[in-house]
Amino acid sequence: MKLITAYIQPEKLNDVKQELYKAEIHKMSVTNALGCGQQKGYHESYRGVDMEVNLLKKVRIEIAVNDEFTKKTIDAIIAGARTGNIGDGKIFVTTLDECYRIRTGETGHDAIG
Repeated sequence: MKLITAYIQPEKLNDVKQELYKAEIHKMSVTNALGCGQQKGYHESYRGVDMEVNLLKKVRIEIAVNDEFTKKTIDAIIAGARTGNIGDGKIFVTTLDECYRIRTGETGHDAIG
């Protein structure tokens, strides 16, 4: 079992969701996030004052999958999020030791579904 965490551009969320649906991956958690990386932010003028904005808006997607869906999930995220420009995002894959479904008490692979 793996937990796939992806940080992408907010405007690419619908594209990524469509690619995930095509790959038959329907379960995900999505949250708004702020962060910076190679982009390093930008300068903005607010009421005549120059401000550096270095925390940019991102979207964090978390998907728990069984091992056989890991590659398919990563490929779908890349297909939906890639523009070829700096700031497209990152994908992190971590191993899940255990998973529990609260409603039924199922554990492991069965709990992820």
